[in-house]
Amino acid sequence: MKGFNRPNQLFSLCGLNCGLCPMFLNKYCPGCGGGEGNQSCKIARCSMEHGGVEYCFQCGEYPCEKYAHIDDYDSFITHRRRKADLAKAQQSGMEAYNAEQMEKARILGVLLSNYNDGRKKTLFCVAVNLLELQELQAVLREIECKSDMEALSLKEKSAFVASLLQDTASRRKIDLKLHKKK
Repeated sequence: MKGFNRPNQLFSLCGLNCGLCPMFLNKYCPGCGGGEGNQSCKIARCSMEHGGVEYCFQCGEYPCEKYAHIDDYDSFITHRRRKADLAKAQQSGMEAYNAEQMEKARILGVLLSNYNDGRKKTLFCVAVNLLELQELQAVLREIECKSDMEALSLKEKSAFVASLLQDTASRRKIDLKLHKKK
């Protein structure tokens, strides 16, 4: 959207974690307010109409009707935690929130570069979005402790890591599949 620019490309105006999105990682989307790309967004237009707030929680009308069903369905990135992530960012402050997101992005990079067999990118992106940082760090420690990891094929490594993430998510009753609108 012309004239809509934001300095933070990791966390969007509406609460998406752009830095953990496959479209952002593949450079198909520059993130919220990052220049050319997918920016025909009602919420971006709303921000411009409300003085250019950088995050919706900064608007005096938040939460508005746009947020009534915002977490119901996913696109190419999970939408399930947008309200919760906005609340977390507001409560902890953007500097602390971004620090956590940068660590999650680092973990996602490790997962994608070392354990993606070509079929796990979405699973890894969703898991890193929905699981807590401490849970992801515990998964990495468990991977490091597996003694025969080097002997496994990439497909076996990928399956092992995916099972660790699925098990972690199951304990918290989190589904690691995207919920697309039918």
